[in-house]
Amino acid sequence: MTIVDRKKDIIISVGEYIYSVEVEKVILNHPAVFEAVVIGVTDDKWGEVAKAIVVLKPGAEATDAEIISFVKEHLARYKAPKMVEYWDELPKGGTGKVLKREIQKPYWKDHTKAVH
Repeated sequence: MTIVDRKKDIIISVGEYIYSVEVEKVILNHPAVFEAVVIGVTDDKWGEVAKAIVVLKPGAEATDAEIISFVKEHLARYKAPKMVEYWDELPKGGTGKVLKREIQKPYWKDHTKAVH
């Protein structure tokens, strides 16, 4: 048995399972990326899609298309995020762990549960 992600962090898009940790590891290998988190956001067509929140290294630049293409080079195309958002920093708890739920919360505010 191999554990690949927390159940609550699995993104189900058109019946396909996308493991956020797997996608994050690939994005973190991009030379311009300092930090990244992948979350599921609602989508009227697909139900849920992957969205990457990225913090770039100081002075580095990257486009959405470049990040998405980078993921598609290393993983199945359906696992690539459909969108990328750039933040100056990611919110973290007292132990330094990224607060993924806090990042995801605004995208699901009008839903009773965080699955579409």
